[in-house]
Amino acid sequence: MALAERIRASLAEPPIRPPLTGDLPKLRAKSTIPAAVLIAVTERPDPGVILTVRREHMRTHAGQIAFPGGRSDPGENAISAALREAREELGLDPSFADPVGCLDDYRTVTGYIVTPVIAVIPPDLQLIPHEFEVADWFEAPLAFLIDPANHHIETAVFGGRERRYWQIEWNQRRIWGATAAMLVNLSRRLRWS
Repeated sequence: MALAERIRASLAEPPIRPPLTGDLPKLRAKSTIPAAVLIAVTERPDPGVILTVRREHMRTHAGQIAFPGGRSDPGENAISAALREAREELGLDPSFADPVGCLDDYRTVTGYIVTPVIAVIPPDLQLIPHEFEVADWFEAPLAFLIDPANHHIETAVFGGRERRYWQIEWNQRRIWGATAAMLVNLSRRLRWS
């Protein structure tokens, strides 16, 4: 079965465990910002996931590892927003992406309601990071990222209170917070035999 069909079949099934939805309590509708990210999975015998490293000068999430993505424009659906952001941040031509579904929305502590869009892309595309927003990009193995043995809960003080967050360490790269939580959610949806 092709990768896109395998992912679609997994998304059609109920999650293995309930999805994480974020830890922000009862956001008011006017305080939420719709956003989308692209979980770009490479079509390989051992698929990978494309991740970016945000530039240090960015106003939010400076230096963090993230999926390409951001705020949705008015009237834009999650798939359109995720593909637009991936084009802006990495030069990913949307015609190379096969959107296969979405994960559950995730609430961030910064007030975003993020819809993760999963798309299968060809391997070895020439991606060009946006010089102002993206310091670097890399491909991490999907099997590693969705293996629960690699998912760890950490704690930190944010906004004056202690919060728990997910973290995944791969190849000396620290993937944490909302990005790691969305990968945990992906692991709860994918069923690989």
